[in-house]
Amino acid sequence: MRDLVNDDDYSATELGSHWFEGPVPGPEPDRREGEVLRFGPGVTAAAVHRAGNTPTAVQIWHGTLPGTPPPRPARPRRLRRYAPAALVLAAVLLLLAWRAYGPRAAVRDVAVTVPGRPLGCDGTADVVGVVRTDGRPGTLTYHWERSDGTRSAPLRETLAPGQEEARLHLLWTFHGPGTHRAAARLVITSPAARTAEGTLTYRCG
Repeated sequence: MRDLVNDDDYSATELGSHWFEGPVPGPEPDRREGEVLRFGPGVTAAAVHRAGNTPTAVQIWHGTLPGTPPPRPARPRRLRRYAPAALVLAAVLLLLAWRAYGPRAAVRDVAVTVPGRPLGCDGTADVVGVVRTDGRPGTLTYHWERSDGTRSAPLRETLAPGQEEARLHLLWTFHGPGTHRAAARLVITSPAARTAEGTLTYRCG
């Protein structure tokens, strides 16, 4: 056998761990990285089952179990602060909707006004029918009747929300000499039957 110590061609080498016949003595490690299982969101039930069958596994769960609803977020407190204002706004909108789409207008009073002095030759009288309502929206249907036997076609007047008065005009022109006393009648047919009449004087010559 060659003298390993005195041989100039010999150099020491580090033997691999598989050359040792027994374990290297030392303290037992606190954990083994190969046995640590970390689970995050989206882990399947099979992976959870496998992790549960490993006695030394450490399970770190960051999601929710299948079938468990997520917790509801707390309602912000500032929503409660605006609740009274929202109720007031809703009440105003309901009132406006009721005025716009609720019961139709009701006629309270009808009157006819005529010129305060007699008309001159070939004069035109502006006869005005004044209809007072309760302010609700709707449509007036009416016509004029004159004392000379003529009658207008059916007419319509639209009432806007909040409008409490409608003024309906009739222009009546007179010709020729003489004196004539005339009458104009306003007939409301809807939403309720009402009439009013005014008289005027025509004088020429």
